[in-house]
Amino acid sequence: MAAKDIEREPVMSAAEATAYVDEVFAAVRGRFEVLELAPMSARVRQKVDERDIRPGGTVSGPSMFGAVDCAFYIALMGMIGKVPLTVTTNASINFLNKPALKDIIAEARILKLGKLLATGDVTLYSEGEARPIAHATLTYAIPPK
Repeated sequence: MAAKDIEREPVMSAAEATAYVDEVFAAVRGRFEVLELAPMSARVRQKVDERDIRPGGTVSGPSMFGAVDCAFYIALMGMIGKVPLTVTTNASINFLNKPALKDIIAEARILKLGKLLATGDVTLYSEGEARPIAHATLTYAIPPK
């Protein structure tokens, strides 16, 4: 990661990022809370409820993927501003441990921020737990100005 990226501050606050997600993604309104926006990173809580539970009494893979995708989007919007047509172009997720029926904490890092592409990773945890439940790598396309 370039030193200039580490030194850049996010262009919005955690509260502004939470409100932005609620504004542009009606399907997840009220489900995500941005806990922290820092240079090239974000920490996000996904509220877990009955919609997220799969047979076996655990959080479903699609719900965990939603947390990954949303957290990286938030980290990226924190650095480039409100660019709603920024989209996922690649994602790979590894499910590591059975999640508890608790909210999910997603820790997103941008490893490379270019003009048209951003690459990074997200690690998921059940809230209050030390063991990661999933890890993903992502690439996003940023539309040209």
